[in-house]
Parts: sequence; structure tokens; C-alpha cells
Amino acid sequence: MTAVRMPVLARQALGYLVVGGLAAVVDIGLFHLLAGRAEGVLLPAAASFMVAAVVNYSLSSLWVYRRQWRSVRRAMTFLLFALVGLCINAGATWWLVHALPIHATLAKVGGVGIAFVANFLMNTFIVFRTED
Repeated sequence: MTAVRMPVLARQALGYLVVGGLAAVVDIGLFHLLAGRAEGVLLPAAASFMVAAVVNYSLSSLWVYRRQWRSVRRAMTFLLFALVGLCINAGATWWLVHALPIHATLAKVGGVGIAFVANFLMNTFIVFRTED
């Protein structure tokens, strides 16, 4: 039986969904732990996002994009775009908390979802587009 090869972009999207899902669990779980002990939501949102970004970079490099994770240029580019994603994530979380009558953790889920799409696009077409 011949195996059907998945197009590269579809394989990357599926892999990034798994890796991003794991990073989201780290992000939301850590946010939930920190938000109960902190004043406001921005600091817990930022801290949990950055820890999740390390998980995301490591697994995306090795498994999704099959690149060397020890590339300083790629890691710095990833971090730059992770900060863009952080702004999207934290901003969306803050907006959802203040615009809707929902719990902060549920708002964080919305922030993660919005940032997920932006991060996949930035990583696929900019950060991991070429070999180092």
C-alpha cells in the first residue's frame, strides 16, 4: 500500500496545531495559576506567554519545521515575532476581560486563539522559511 504524502503546508499546519495546542495548555495553565495570585491580567498573560513561546520554539523547530533549534538568528527572529504575538495575545485577553462579562481564563483562551493564527503565519512564512 502506498502512503499518501501530505502537502508540506498542510503537514506544517497540522504539526503547528499540535505544538501550538501544547503551548496553549502551558500558556493557559500557567496563566490560570498566576492570575489567581496577581493584581490584573497583563503580567500573568505576559509571563505565561513567554514560557509557552519557549515550548513552541523548541518543538516547532524540531518537529514542525524540521530545522536546527540552535540558530541564533532564527531564535531572535522567533522571539521578535513572539513579542508581536504577545501583544496580540495580551491585548486580546485584556479587551475580552473588559468588553465581555467573562472570566479572565476564558478571555485568555480567546487571546491564545487569536495569537495562534498570527503566530502560525509569521513562523511559517518568515521565521522558518529558509534553512540556516
